[in-house]
Amino acid sequence: MIKNITGKVDFIESLRGKKATFMLALSNTKTANIDGITQAGIPGKIYLTPTLDSEFLTTGEVRSLEDIAKTPKGVPTPALITRAIHLLNPFGNIELLNLGLEKLPNIEYFKIYDFDIKPSQSINDDANINAQELFQKGVEFGKDYECKDDYIILAESVPSGTTTAKATALALGYDCKNSFSSSFKNVPNEIKETTIQNALKNISPSDDLFSILGKVSDNMIIFNAGFILGLNNKTPLLLAGGTQMACVLLVVNKILEVMQGEINTSNLALATTSWVKNDENSDIKSLLEMCDFKINSYYADFDFSLSSHPALKLYDEGEAKEGVGAGGALVYGLLNGLSQEKITKQIEEFLK
Repeated sequence: MIKNITGKVDFIESLRGKKATFMLALSNTKTANIDGITQAGIPGKIYLTPTLDSEFLTTGEVRSLEDIAKTPKGVPTPALITRAIHLLNPFGNIELLNLGLEKLPNIEYFKIYDFDIKPSQSINDDANINAQELFQKGVEFGKDYECKDDYIILAESVPSGTTTAKATALALGYDCKNSFSSSFKNVPNEIKETTIQNALKNISPSDDLFSILGKVSDNMIIFNAGFILGLNNKTPLLLAGGTQMACVLLVVNKILEVMQGEINTSNLALATTSWVKNDENSDIKSLLEMCDFKINSYYADFDFSLSSHPALKLYDEGEAKEGVGAGGALVYGLLNGLSQEKITKQIEEFLK
């Protein structure tokens, strides 16, 4: 079942039974190298997480490592959820955006867009992103992009992305201290907050919007903000993600404010998981309501209550919440008649 966070059901109902292009934005930020800041992958090899996620999503195999990415507590990547949906009711196309990877996925036949973007540095010091140029690349890609399906599902895989997202939103002046989620159940607040405070100290009063973004943000957030504005409502777009994708919308909002522009959001929405929506340590609804424009947003009312697998039960306990477009993929599955039982069984097959 698909439930509302903000707005009305009309947009998502208009997509029922339609085919989507699943677009996965992949990026590395050296922020993920800070010890203990993220559990989105294997310690010491966190940089491989987006590479492995994209390999598994497209081929059902991981090729850059011997096994799928798991957290230290054994929580498997949400790529399992998205892959399960694709097997049960395939996306029309899967396309990858290389927004600064340390290692390219070892795959053939799938479209990988390359934009000559390098991984960003740690926000602890200065992310050192040419934000205006990166944003413009996103705008141009959105203007030129022709969707081969009925709509686009835009997802991300960026380890430590909730930290860079929170730093971004705070740096832009949003009152969102307690609104961002984390891959952890028990969030390492001290590490994250110290990192964010260090990032905010790098901002000087003379910095303009893009200078600020270049110091504290990550490539995915900046590029996708440009993509949304470049696409300009010509194709229905479902942002598949939690508080990181909400941050993309906050960046869009701030850019429009500075440039005195407007956006038509009738073809734009966000979809996430119940684990994000029900997270006691974050508030995605409040983030979305900080935008000056109205946005339809939804969550898939899906959990692992039908599973007895201990690794999947960790999701319901709050140890993982979103990523690799899991929420958007689940919504896509539900729109195409998949049941919770069928989805759960397919995911369990991967863990045998």
